[in-house]
Amino acid sequence: MFTGIIETLGTIKDIKKEEENFHITVNSSITNELKIDQSVAHNGVCLTVVGIENDNYTVTAIKETIDKTNVGSWKINDFVNLERAMKLGDRLDGHIVQGHVDHIGVCKSIEETNGSWKYTFEYDASLNNLTIEKGSITVNGVSLTVVDSKINEFSVAIIPYTYQHTNFNTFVIGTKINLEFDVIGKYVSKLHSIR
Repeated sequence: MFTGIIETLGTIKDIKKEEENFHITVNSSITNELKIDQSVAHNGVCLTVVGIENDNYTVTAIKETIDKTNVGSWKINDFVNLERAMKLGDRLDGHIVQGHVDHIGVCKSIEETNGSWKYTFEYDASLNNLTIEKGSITVNGVSLTVVDSKINEFSVAIIPYTYQHTNFNTFVIGTKINLEFDVIGKYVSKLHSIR
């Protein structure tokens, strides 16, 4: 379980393919605090630490993860947003994030607005996920508030701190991002659809 508050950026140092799995090595300032079997969210994707060496650690992504996230498009030297699992008893500064990406979205527009940035993303509405204005959404692991909401797109506003300390500053039109919709909204939507 995560909160969507990014701790740091990691740099992808190596990607090895083994059958249908990717073994991804990441360099990070938090590596010395990690342990084997810990969960770390990478751009919102919960992956398990399987190896640690110096300032680098390795995680494995299986086919299911690669198919439903943007992991398959990661390249060496890409930056990934990192968050370790939350501790019970800590403040929940973002919202409840599972680290289970629902599907990929695409950056449709980026607008600088006098010191902040407004990003608009499109997604496949046929998968029955939804956003609501002032609701929560997770983009590449970052907990955000929805500004504008439509059937298959939404916008978020990014403050300078988030822009500088996440990989939002690398986005361009067409960038594929990981989306995790609000878990409470997903349950409400499911209950509504079975009535």
